[in-house]
Amino acid sequence: MQKPAIAVIGGTGAEGSGLVVRWAHAGYPIIIGSRSAEKADAVAAELRVLLPDGHAPISGATNAAAAEAGDIVVLSVPYDSQPGMVEQIVAGAQSKIVMTVVVPLRPPKVSVVWRPAAGSAAEELQAQLGEKVQVVAAFQNIAAGHLRDLAWQPDCDVLYTGDSKEAKATAAQLIRDAGFFGVDAGPLANSSVVEGFTALLIGVNARNKVKNSGIRITGIPRNE
Repeated sequence: MQKPAIAVIGGTGAEGSGLVVRWAHAGYPIIIGSRSAEKADAVAAELRVLLPDGHAPISGATNAAAAEAGDIVVLSVPYDSQPGMVEQIVAGAQSKIVMTVVVPLRPPKVSVVWRPAAGSAAEELQAQLGEKVQVVAAFQNIAAGHLRDLAWQPDCDVLYTGDSKEAKATAAQLIRDAGFFGVDAGPLANSSVVEGFTALLIGVNARNKVKNSGIRITGIPRNE
């Protein structure tokens, strides 16, 4: 059975491209979205080289075309870019699940938690895309450094939030297929806390002179 195609908006960036590698390796056809189709094509070619034979296809397109072509849409862009990205993908995202990886950070104090008026970037995205779109938030606390390395075994968990059971079930599957243990962190309103962990982890990294600190939830049985 063919897996759904994933449009990764921001798939040319560090986090997005790492997720592209992991999902393509797991058999999901990927469409990388970018403002420039040429840039998206170039990154798609670069990522294909990192994967073993037999991976799912990776192609490039404009953001609008990628959102239209994908069965699932993933938004992995800086918070300041979210409004502009929404304008480009809103038509193609209707009646689909949209996973957001976006975290609201306010330079220069990116290690200090800041929340937008809507409460979180995820809740803001839901309002921007409309009620026909099922928004789920995940991967906000995962450092991009190791994602492209398929030999790396994650030692951190992925917290995911959402108001739709279907969207959360899809997120849980995508998290597993990317090689992570997923933890249901409740409704989309809780994304404000999960997003805030990213600022906290940036500070932890700086104070401990590391790059890839993460979150792990204890007390949950897991098969390892």
